[in-house]
Amino acid sequence: MTPNENLASLRSTHCASVVFGAGAAIGVLGGMIGLGGAEFHLPLLIGLFGFAALSAVILNKAMSLVVVLVALPARLAAVPASEVAAQWPVAVNLLAGSLVGAWAGAAWAVRMRSSTLYKVLAALMVLIAAALLFTHFSTLGTLDLPLEVQVPLGVVAGFGIGVVAAIMGVAGGELLIPTIVLLFGMDIKTAGSLSLLVSLPTMLVAFAR
Repeated sequence: MTPNENLASLRSTHCASVVFGAGAAIGVLGGMIGLGGAEFHLPLLIGLFGFAALSAVILNKAMSLVVVLVALPARLAAVPASEVAAQWPVAVNLLAGSLVGAWAGAAWAVRMRSSTLYKVLAALMVLIAAALLFTHFSTLGTLDLPLEVQVPLGVVAGFGIGVVAAIMGVAGGELLIPTIVLLFGMDIKTAGSLSLLVSLPTMLVAFAR
């Protein structure tokens, strides 16, 4: 093996070690706070591994999709499927907005200039951080709204979550779970399972776009 080949092999091994280490750290951190880790993948894909903004978002979406597909069966084993299925009106309510929001958000992302997308992603990362802090340091209650107010708010909230999830390439659980708890008064375990059911078709729409 020539010196150049040796150097290339060492660089490849180092890169693989960095990728594995970053993935393991994100897995531990995401598991500790109950997220898939897409929020942590994105800055690493851009800052550490040098992906362009749109490429990072698409790759992040692909990884998020795999995480949700793996997590869904395990989550449904922890929370009875019948209990989650009984909340189908909530899922339909949120999906009515999130599917449209995911399509629109993905369309905006592919049309944005790269410099604009970087700024939007930075702003959304701050939003996600604020949502995580809010859910960690506060006790989520319920807004106890009448049905005629609850349903349109669910559609609007779903649309906003779909847009954010599509632009960032995340599943959106950190926004969906507080919304389900606050708006529909659901317990947090059921909300977590229901958020995966809403996330999956939302992500598929955004990924397809």
